[in-house]
Amino acid sequence: MHQMTLAEIARGLADKKFSSEELTKNLLARIAKLDPQLNSFITLTEDLALQQAKAADARRANGETGALLGAPIAHKDLFCTQGIRTSCGSKMLDNFKAPYDATVVAKLAAAGAVTLGKTNMDEFAMGSANESSYYGPVKNPWNLEHVPGGSSGGSAAAVAARLLPAATGTDTGGSIRQPAALTNLTGLKPTYGRVSRWGMIAYASSLDQGGPLARTAEDCAILLQGMAGFDQQDSTSIDEPVPDYSASLNGSLQGLRIGVPKEYFGAGLDPRIADLVMASVEALKKLGAVVKEISLPNMQHAIPAYYVIAPAEASSNLSRFDGVRFGHRCENPKDLIDLYKRSRGEGFGPEVQRRIMVGAYALSAGYYDAYYLKAQKIRRLIKNDFMAAFNEVDIILGPTTPNPAWKLGAKNSDPVAAYLEDVYTITANLAGLPGLSMPAGFVDGLPVGVQLLAPYFQEGRLLNVAHQYQLNTDWHTRTPTGF
Repeated sequence: MHQMTLAEIARGLADKKFSSEELTKNLLARIAKLDPQLNSFITLTEDLALQQAKAADARRANGETGALLGAPIAHKDLFCTQGIRTSCGSKMLDNFKAPYDATVVAKLAAAGAVTLGKTNMDEFAMGSANESSYYGPVKNPWNLEHVPGGSSGGSAAAVAARLLPAATGTDTGGSIRQPAALTNLTGLKPTYGRVSRWGMIAYASSLDQGGPLARTAEDCAILLQGMAGFDQQDSTSIDEPVPDYSASLNGSLQGLRIGVPKEYFGAGLDPRIADLVMASVEALKKLGAVVKEISLPNMQHAIPAYYVIAPAEASSNLSRFDGVRFGHRCENPKDLIDLYKRSRGEGFGPEVQRRIMVGAYALSAGYYDAYYLKAQKIRRLIKNDFMAAFNEVDIILGPTTPNPAWKLGAKNSDPVAAYLEDVYTITANLAGLPGLSMPAGFVDGLPVGVQLLAPYFQEGRLLNVAHQYQLNTDWHTRTPTGF
């Protein structure tokens, strides 16, 4: 059962080959057996899962259908889940039980999805390796000595190890696409505003976006269908009709214009990954696509701009965690200032403290214009580059990451080295564009991903290209040894 995709599970449930309750029990037992190696879950929700599975079976018995009805999933542990710990991977929220469901959680529950648990993540989604979690690092199932990527590394590792077929993640600078690439999954960051952020604990509000992690583009289409849509509770949600993503999977790629930016192939990219990217280009050309070189001249400024904007927004968003209303509170504070200082010092880990300090500095009097305002101007230039490129091509293709997964702890002493792993992914967040990573091969036994970017609200185009590629390749079917 654990080898089935979401699409296969939907067909099996419809044909009454098994029940959602049987499937849920099977996967919960598998998680209990295998997850101690991975540390991919923070909280398991066995009682809720079995309750939801029984309810889904009853709905199917009454004639109801739906691709997600009875399908097991997990949520990254920054989606508020009513009555269940929502920790954000932090000691600060270790004791926090959300009083309501995030819109994404509520929508998927209404569609009949079964929540198996909450997955591990970098603390407050800040990291590229899933090593900053208060609950310990997540291990990559392809090599337990290596990172799975972050910050959605728990979701990625769990799906890659076949502990469940799909999971939710969030992407602020590549935190769905990067772990997807490092664990041999398909991961999709939707257009900013396509998926509601209400009840999704914020890191950087103008960059964060929820999305699906699964083994195939077909499964991502199913999960995105359940997640997407306008939400009046979220002021950044966009009222745009949600198409049938599954219906667009089988479109022809004949005449599709693919742009390959020359800036993607400079110093820093592992040449073996470059070769796999070009191999994927050749595979798409055989399916009828037309390829041309393009330029994104301001890409070189993306990392410095991102690492001003994101920490600035984080310093503002995380100011609510003060030890007063909820979350960690220090013992026996002398006064209010002592309460703030010690609660935050004890509750936040080193990476979160580092980004709060950077952000507070960038926003401070005398530095706002020099750093934050300039970064926002660069952000606009990056967006303009994409708009110009999409006048010439339909999608943009390149590597998801410059390197395969690195060893646990290898970059802990040099945070900037980890930041540089986001070089290809952060531009999509700065511009608000949809992006997808799909499996494209292996380097030294570790997975490599190829990234696709498209114009606003063209998630269906990304899923179509990835699906057609996956019909003609088998990278996405490979399973890590031991799982």
